[in-house]
Amino acid sequence: MSLQAAPIRPFVPGSTGWTVDDLRDPHIAPLWEAGHYEIVEGVLTVMPPAYFDASHAVGRLVRVVEQHLERTGTPGEFSYEVDLVISPQRVARVDVVFTTPQDLTRQREVNAESGEPELTYGRLLVPPTLIVECVSKGHERHDRVTKRRWYEEFGVPNYWVFDAYQRRLECLMMRSGRYEVDVVGQGDDELRPQLFGGLILPLARLWA
Repeated sequence: MSLQAAPIRPFVPGSTGWTVDDLRDPHIAPLWEAGHYEIVEGVLTVMPPAYFDASHAVGRLVRVVEQHLERTGTPGEFSYEVDLVISPQRVARVDVVFTTPQDLTRQREVNAESGEPELTYGRLLVPPTLIVECVSKGHERHDRVTKRRWYEEFGVPNYWVFDAYQRRLECLMMRSGRYEVDVVGQGDDELRPQLFGGLILPLARLWA
């Protein structure tokens, strides 16, 4: 008796029962990578497109921080559009992450044990030092409430909520297992987040 191949799971946004293990399926992986998706409590979810307003402004934010890191000789790297595995049923597509050399060492070690050693780092499996999310129109609650809760529970030390439409940046820092506001500003304010000692963020430069 011949064995029948397992049926290919339909890649249908809004369907339930998805986990990170599904993304290892060779039929599913290219579909996931070709789009902009998250797994939200087991639901395959389409994420909104990034508008130029937000991507342009957050690029300026990253450049300001990178210039400060170069001046102070502080190591670390920014990456964009990264998958973060928070739990089997929660896979977030993160707009921007900042990782230290220690973060990357830990990620490399955990990834080597994950069953996907062909990739040096793979999907993020450990909390990065900083996550920056750009608030999306119509999905504000997902960034401000759902992802804040996810990252808090996962132990991400710093979470910045970047709203280019309201011209606002809120920097959250983990204290005693909960996020508290470190600094918040809007419009032409200047912020001095504790994460990067001595950094001054002139918000007016980001929106120009």
